[in-house]
Amino acid sequence: MLQTFVLALALMLVIEGLLPFLAPHVWRETFRRVTELADGQIRFLGLSSMLVGLLLMAFVQ
Repeated sequence: MLQTFVLALALMLVIEGLLPFLAPHVWRETFRRVTELADGQIRFLGLSSMLVGLLLMAFVQ
């Protein structure tokens, strides 16, 4: 179980690092736009991301 968690974390870090590595200007502009969003909008993005992740996990298992 711990090995699976660490592998999932490692994969997340690799995927998260792709955009800043391949297109730093696009990443910086996107990050700047996100900082201008209201708290409620950021929470909605976080909730949406978690729900999509949970759905993906449910379908894969």
